[in-house]
Amino acid sequence: MDEKKTLYSAIQPTNNLTIGNYVGAISNWLKLQDDYDCYFSVANMHAITVRQDPAELRKKTLGLLALYLACGIDPQKCCLYVQSHVPAHAELCWVLNSLTYVGEMERMTQFKDKAARHAENVNMGLMDYPVLMAADILLYQAQVVPVGEDQRQHLEMARDIARRFNGAYSPTFTVPEGLFLKVGAKINDLQDPQKKMSKSCENPNGSVFLSDDRDTIIRKFKRAVTDSGSEIIYDPENKPGVSNLITVYSVFAKKSVKEVEAEFAGKGYGELKLAAGEAVADVLDPLRAEQARLLKDAEYLNSVLKSGAERAARTAGRTLFKVYKKIGFYQI
Repeated sequence: MDEKKTLYSAIQPTNNLTIGNYVGAISNWLKLQDDYDCYFSVANMHAITVRQDPAELRKKTLGLLALYLACGIDPQKCCLYVQSHVPAHAELCWVLNSLTYVGEMERMTQFKDKAARHAENVNMGLMDYPVLMAADILLYQAQVVPVGEDQRQHLEMARDIARRFNGAYSPTFTVPEGLFLKVGAKINDLQDPQKKMSKSCENPNGSVFLSDDRDTIIRKFKRAVTDSGSEIIYDPENKPGVSNLITVYSVFAKKSVKEVEAEFAGKGYGELKLAAGEAVADVLDPLRAEQARLLKDAEYLNSVLKSGAERAARTAGRTLFKVYKKIGFYQI
């Protein structure tokens, strides 16, 4: 039997996750955990590149772990941990900084975008984000990293850094490959269906969050932007609003786009909005209830994190030991 490939992925515990995050990331993790040796992290070190409220960050860190578990991520199948619980992330990041050029970091699209959005706090962490991400991946010798298009540039940076270190000091790191998942569904903003649904949307009615209750979800869908005409057909170019609603309903009701079009032939936009909202609420209600139940069991959550941190630290420590030896750090 072939040995499973190692996979690394992480989500920041900032803002609330949207149904787009659920479809694009967490629901895919459920499938990946059976096929790969998975390391899934709560990326709280990445989170502080933007100013955070300390109490809220702690709360959201535990909330995200509980959400992972509520969605079906199994700590017996994969390594679940909080990034800051494994100091090797920061230690390797410092080493990799010495092989990374300022010009490369300044050209990063996300750095330029975030620097523009957070002009009052353009800190070194914001610039160094891709190097920490490289350390995250390379510590575990990850062969596979599931990424969206917005992270493609960061993955390429990690690959470049790995090759640069291997060339300077002899082969040490696995050069990771991107796993560009065919999600089959891109969930867009309900108020501006031409753009992706975001955790940090300007209009709160545009994004549906996993923390939203049933009434809020249905209200947001009832207010969703649609298009001229009345026909319910999938045509993203000419009918982006309706097409987005069709996508959401097809994903959460587990129906094909063709089945959705047939179901709503001759019906109005209002019926599609309500059906989409109810389908989403039907999926999220039990997840939210299970997350709330888990959050009352701090002893269990802490045991998952302790076990995950110990396992992650063992793997990361082996890599860091090799790195320190190769760069000439005297070790005892």
